[in-house]
Amino acid sequence: MHAHPDLLASFSAALTGSAVPAGVSATAADEVARRFDVYRNNVAAGLTEVLAKRFPVIARLVGDDFFRDLARVYARNHRPQSPVLLAWGDSFPSFLAAFPPLAAYPYMADVARIEVARGRAYHAADADAIAPELLVQAASDPKGARLVLHPSVQVLRLDHPGVTIWQANQPGQTPDRAMASVPECALILRNRQFEVPVAALGPGDAAMLGAMLAGCGLIGAATAAASAEPGHDPQPILVRLMQAGAIVHHAKDVP
Repeated sequence: MHAHPDLLASFSAALTGSAVPAGVSATAADEVARRFDVYRNNVAAGLTEVLAKRFPVIARLVGDDFFRDLARVYARNHRPQSPVLLAWGDSFPSFLAAFPPLAAYPYMADVARIEVARGRAYHAADADAIAPELLVQAASDPKGARLVLHPSVQVLRLDHPGVTIWQANQPGQTPDRAMASVPECALILRNRQFEVPVAALGPGDAAMLGAMLAGCGLIGAATAAASAEPGHDPQPILVRLMQAGAIVHHAKDVP
């Protein structure tokens, strides 16, 4: 009898096209390969469905047939490491960036990064939103205040207009073929309604949120924003975060 690790290795290899592993049997010996093919195809179809649900915009951009083949190539070389498939696909953006048939569409990786971040935001830990009066108190003394953002908040610096492309490929939207090809920054978070919107950020807002996520106080974050965008007004982005319930804590005496 094969050792358990050897059996797992041979079974995993068989799922990607290698010979049927030793020990697999059927009532009729000549049906072993055919029956295992059915199982292999079911696994491939199931993983393709999982990937399509996690990356619906990529699936729409490339079309069903291409995505099915794309998913099978990805699954062959990036097997799930856990029976919990929520995290499977984290390496999909880098896979797309290096996938030769998509070399002419480099924005695909950025769109996939947005979809990975949305999944992380949706499943992020819960945290209570800051009370409005505490936010007012923090704003009145910015020198010693630090605002902590909800665990779902992420800022992505993209090489392409990934936010615009993602938004244009939502249900009911018609992609604009004349869209600009400039890099964008994406704000991704889970709001009070447990929705995960995607918004483009200007350079000042992106710098401010990046500094806040790095633990800077309000003064430091505002300074970073002003350096990236002279004349930047921090109030609109703070109001947006507060309305979304994305400011969860404030602390005093931050250097």
